[in-house]
Amino acid sequence: MRQTKAALFRVIRRYVGDEQEAWDLLQETYAAAWISIRRYDPARPFEAWLRTIALNKCRDWSRRRLVRRLIRGGLDLSSPEALAVPDGAESADDRMETARRLSRLNEEMSRLPPHLKAPLLLTALEGRSQSEAAGILGISVKAVETRVARARRRLSDALRDPADSPAQPE
Repeated sequence: MRQTKAALFRVIRRYVGDEQEAWDLLQETYAAAWISIRRYDPARPFEAWLRTIALNKCRDWSRRRLVRRLIRGGLDLSSPEALAVPDGAESADDRMETARRLSRLNEEMSRLPPHLKAPLLLTALEGRSQSEAAGILGISVKAVETRVARARRRLSDALRDPADSPAQPE
C-alpha cells in the first residue's frame, strides 16, 4: 500500500472529482484487492492489476451516483470546496485563480464519460504509456490514442473562455 497509495489516489481523485469519495474508493480498492488476491496473475504487473480494480470501483461509483442524483432530483454531490487544491503560489489572488482553475478542470474531468476519462487519467496524468493503458483497460493502443485525443478536445472545449471565441453571427 505504501508504494501504490499516492498514485492510485491521484487516479481515483481525478476520476471522481471529490477528495472524500476518492479516499473511500481507495479503501474499497484495497479491500477488493485483498479479497481477490488469489486471482492475481503474477505474470502481470501488480500496479496495473490494482489500477484495473480502482477504475472498476470508480465506474461503479459513477453508476451509483447517477442513481442517487435521479432519486434526489438532480442533487450534485460534489462540492467546490473539496475540489480546491492550494498550489503554493505567492499571492492570494494567484492561489484563488489556480484553485478556481483546478476546481473547474476537476469538475470537467468528472463529467467526461468513463471510456474517455480512464485512458486520459492513465496516460496524461499518471504518465503511463498508451500500451500500458491499453493493457490495463483491455482495449487496443489505437483506441487509447483516439480516446485520449477526444477527452483532451472535450476538456479544451469545456474550459475555453467564451470571451476568447470569435463572435458568432446572428
